[in-house]
Amino acid sequence: MRWQASEYRLRISVRDPAEGTMTKLTDYTRYADAQARFSPAGLWELFDGNRDWLNIAHECVDRHAGDPARVAVRIAHADGRDETISFRALAEASSRFAHWLVARGIRPGDRVAIMLEPSFAFYASLFGAMKMGAISVPLFTLFGPDGLRLRIDDCTPRLLLTTADKAAMAAGILGLETRDADEVLRNELGAFPSDYRTVTKADDLAVFQYTSGTTRELPAAVRHTHRAIVVLMMAALYGTGIRPGDRYFCPSSPAWGHGLWHGTLSPLALGVTTGAFAGKFDAKRLLKALQDYEITNLSAAATHYRMMKSSGAAGDFRYAIRKLSYTGEPIDSATLEFVDATFHVPVCSIYGTTEVGVILVNYPGAEDYVVKPGSLGKPVPGTRVEVHDAEGRPVPPGRIGEIVVWRRGAWFPTKDLGHIDEDGYFYHDGRADDVIISAGWTMSAVEIEDVLLKHPDVREAAVIGVEDTLRGQVVKAFIVSERPGDDAFARELQDWTRERLSQHEYPRQVAFVDELPKTPAGKVNRKVLRERESAGAGTEAALERG
Repeated sequence: MRWQASEYRLRISVRDPAEGTMTKLTDYTRYADAQARFSPAGLWELFDGNRDWLNIAHECVDRHAGDPARVAVRIAHADGRDETISFRALAEASSRFAHWLVARGIRPGDRVAIMLEPSFAFYASLFGAMKMGAISVPLFTLFGPDGLRLRIDDCTPRLLLTTADKAAMAAGILGLETRDADEVLRNELGAFPSDYRTVTKADDLAVFQYTSGTTRELPAAVRHTHRAIVVLMMAALYGTGIRPGDRYFCPSSPAWGHGLWHGTLSPLALGVTTGAFAGKFDAKRLLKALQDYEITNLSAAATHYRMMKSSGAAGDFRYAIRKLSYTGEPIDSATLEFVDATFHVPVCSIYGTTEVGVILVNYPGAEDYVVKPGSLGKPVPGTRVEVHDAEGRPVPPGRIGEIVVWRRGAWFPTKDLGHIDEDGYFYHDGRADDVIISAGWTMSAVEIEDVLLKHPDVREAAVIGVEDTLRGQVVKAFIVSERPGDDAFARELQDWTRERLSQHEYPRQVAFVDELPKTPAGKVNRKVLRERESAGAGTEAALERG
């Protein structure tokens, strides 16, 4: 086939060769250079498009497809299979898919829902829909009928691409056309052209993204334009540290923000081969993929690192890791020690929210930046972040307040608590509703969990405040362990915490459970635990010690 420039590419000027080779932001890796040389204009220089005409599919796929052997994605399947997809194959398939959508009457602005594990069909449909101006809506493959219906009712897609078994589940949703994606790719795309001219504007909608949290009673999509790929580069350059030449891997599901934006779109936009995980997560399978793919840059959820530690298999493999990052929630100190001992590279936090994006990072790969264990890092270039008290005043180092970011002429609250140290590093102290006040003492659920997770017999731990007539609230810990959960073990954990924190800062109630509720992204869901307690459902055997 003959590769053609996208429509919007024809509208931008060509750089005069006499000007020489331009230095791009990707050429800089030092922290000092990030502060001195970053500019919004520099982000745009990383792309073919401009502020008027831009298309995510072109930027992530088509412009890297000149070399037919250049690899876009390597997929580690839970069943042990490995799958390799080239930029060229993906460009051709997504173009055919775009034509197929047009032939079916799909128009720019229509929603196309995609409920698939990482696979050739997933990427072809994701980019094919965006290529022709439709809006891609990735959906979590473990949704049941009710979870799927809520999101379908919210985004009202024209079409759902999924697997044969999921198609049967979705068949009862009135007015929704559902197709088996693999069947479409095998039997229907071959008749369509393998190139497609994109004509989307930068401010056209490209992706509807559902969050994995529980901040809304009903799901509502976060709407992203094609321009979002440019803003995303802030997190790619300084949060995950992606640079051309990396061999990158992100095991998070692309149905969620980390897996889609940090794990898929940002590396592909820079022409970097990215690794993905398909199927039920298995830590040993991930560790093997890190070895076999010779991964140099890994970005994962905090839960993934804990599961790697718990697997006991990390010592069975060799690694080429040079950069590590994590997001979603803090990593406990025991897991940090495991990461240091296993990969010999500091793991760097990426902090942000759905509303404000990524604002605090630890600059992976920057040789002049010191990563402080457990810190959220420092602001991304050009961003003002502070910690304020209840009256909106900046607090001194060491004092806990709310993390706020300067947006559009005002301080925007994140609803997360934190503090800074004398060197300007930020630290997370839990969500505002994770603070526990007992008998006048203010305690952090995150801090207590961190101590509990250091106990050799504790696999997982979650802490909340529960009502108490005498103290207002008391600390209750939910413990997952292979050791039998008896009174002696509960007292041992209480003493373990008191000795390491303070005499008042320990769980007065300890419940042993088989598993902790989690969001689909793998974060411990303390809100569910609080709701169960409020509803009187916290019936697990618990010990209270006065």
